Order: sequence, then structure tokens, then C-alpha cells
Amino acid sequence: MAKEANQPQVFNSISALHAALGLPKPLHPLVSLVDYGTITADTSELSKGMILNFYKVSYKKSFKGKIRYGQQYYDFDEGGLSFISPNQVISAGEGEADYGGYTLLFHPDFIRNHPLGKNIAKYGFFSYAVAEALYLSEKEKEIIIGVFKNIELELSSAIDHFSQDVMLSHIDVLLSYSKRFYNRQFITRKMASNDLLSRFETLLSDYFENEKTLVTGLPSVQHFSEQLNVSPRYLSDMLRALTGQNTQQHIHARLIEKAKLFLSTSTLSVAEIAYKLGFEHPQSFNKVFKQKTKVSPVEFRQSFQ
Repeated sequence: MAKEANQPQVFNSISALHAALGLPKPLHPLVSLVDYGTITADTSELSKGMILNFYKVSYKKSFKGKIRYGQQYYDFDEGGLSFISPNQVISAGEGEADYGGYTLLFHPDFIRNHPLGKNIAKYGFFSYAVAEALYLSEKEKEIIIGVFKNIELELSSAIDHFSQDVMLSHIDVLLSYSKRFYNRQFITRKMASNDLLSRFETLLSDYFENEKTLVTGLPSVQHFSEQLNVSPRYLSDMLRALTGQNTQQHIHARLIEKAKLFLSTSTLSVAEIAYKLGFEHPQSFNKVFKQKTKVSPVEFRQSFQ
């Protein structure tokens, strides 16, 4: 029983979350905009954790508490945007949260039959950890608050045949701006981003130079994100913003570079090189090499003879 009491509370509907927060019923069953200042319920029970089966976009402008994501806490003193996708575990900190801002909630069913339902996967920040939140400049804050105000106005209007399309367009604009601002953040925070890039390149070089491939196989995006304490999607998006290539492309580039070195300077067979690089099957190595270089490993080796 004690174990069950500590389980995160699951919310399958926006209405159920409203009730838990002491809020009136949502104006729309599948979309809601919550002003944090209107929350009246004792939310201490939610500190044990919540699982929301819908999307959550939160803007916090004056946060004095903390939000926990997994085992880490994130301090929102500077304000910013965070994004939660369905089935992620989140919880408030143990202290009483005191902040202003908004949370937009929308259920997957609301976007399911619209292009946004298919395209929402391109917004990688829904897979970021809370500690990778988006910080906003003053101008960006005005833009985001303006979008929230438009959503609020639409929710308070009478529902007609255009309501869903208009609401979806507002949500799409919010996510598009967020994607733009994240790209800006990777660039304007270059010192932190370049440090992460440098550490990643060091880890990548070490992986191949010390032949860790022989023990653990091909390196994965997940492996490097864990080593760097960031989420896989954040790492890939950051690398793409700085270098034009995501994490997997960086791994493949280093892999091909190492393969070319073996092919041009050693007498190892193609199969031996494949195993040395972490491939279980030489055919997989041949396929990747040809995809990246347009020639087979044998053809590449023959060009040096």
C-alpha cells in the first residue's frame, strides 16, 4: 500500500487535472489555458508525481519553487517555457510553488486528424528534459504571451465550425515560435553550447580511439546523451544548430573516417574492420559505408592500390 501511495497520479483528461487543481471545468474538454494565479487547491499531493496523458506547454515568469523531472530539479527563477508530452512523469517540488504564468494543455485527440497531429513529432523540445527549458528575451515573452492571449480569447468565444482550425493555428504558431527561439538559444548561449559540443567530440573520439566498439558495439545517441547529462533530442538539436548535423550524423561521420583509415593503411579484411568498428555483421558495415561514400569498402580500398 505504501508503494501505491507514492505512485504518480495519472490524469487521462484535462477535466480531471482541473478538478485536482481546484479550477472550474475547462471551457473545452480537449484544450485548456490555465493561469497559475487561479490555482486554489492544495497541490502538495501532486509532489509525488503526475503523469499527464496530454501535452503541456508552460510559461513561468516569476517562479520561486522548483519542478522536478526524473531525479533532477530545475529552478525557473529566470522564467521560460517548458514542454511536456503525454506519459512523462513530472512533479512539483516539496516547497510551496509561487509563480505567475500560463499552462496550455491540449489532448492528442484534439490534433489527431489535423496536420499538427502528424507534425508534432518534429518539435523535438517535447522530448527535452525540464532542465533544458527555453529562456525568453523580453520581446520573445511579449510574443508568447500574445499567442496565449489569442488562445484564451478563442476558448472564451462561442464554438463554431471554425473553432478547431483557429485554435490549432494558434497552437501551431506557438510551437513554431518556440522552435525559432530554441534555435536562437543554441546560438546566443554559444559558450555553453560549444562546451557541450567540445565534450561530445572528446567522448566520440575516445570511443573510437580506445576501441570501445569491441566491447560495447556501435555508439548510440542515447549513450552520449547520458554521458553529457542531456536528453537525446536536445543533444541532436543543439548539434544541428551549431554544426548542421545531428548526433547520429556526427557518429556516422566519425565512423566512416575511422573506417577509411583502416581501409587505406591496414591489411585487415573488410569483415575484421566491421567487427573492429562495432558492427555485428559485415553486411551492415558495407551498407552504411556505401550510403555515406557512394562506394563499397572494397572499391574504396582498391582506389589506394
